Amino acid sequence: MSEGAMLAWCPFPTEAEARKVAGALLDEGMVACANIIPGMVSLYRWQGEKGESREVGVLFKTHSEVAKRMADRLAQLHSYQSPAIMLWDVSAAPQATSDWLAGLAAGPVWGCDGDGPE
Repeated sequence: MSEGAMLAWCPFPTEAEARKVAGALLDEGMVACANIIPGMVSLYRWQGEKGESREVGVLFKTHSEVAKRMADRLAQLHSYQSPAIMLWDVSAAPQATSDWLAGLAAGPVWGCDGDGPE
């Protein structure tokens, strides 16, 4: 049902950076859509210290054929020294969504709704 569909999750320090990186990944044809979720509070342990910060989460929709390149590029563009990039396979998605994401392997795709440019 959802062959090749993948999601990637990554937090950012600011909405401006999240938008900039998401825009670059869209322009480079590595993601089909980026959902930016502002106002997130992160509680974490990093390098032995407990911390808390406000971050912006981004959920990227991508395809398995470009996911590794996308994650590598995301790490290059990100301001964090070691950004938390999580990738996971989608086991169930409508065929239309799977087809839309499969377009990443063939070249750029359009719009978060899967429709092409008008």
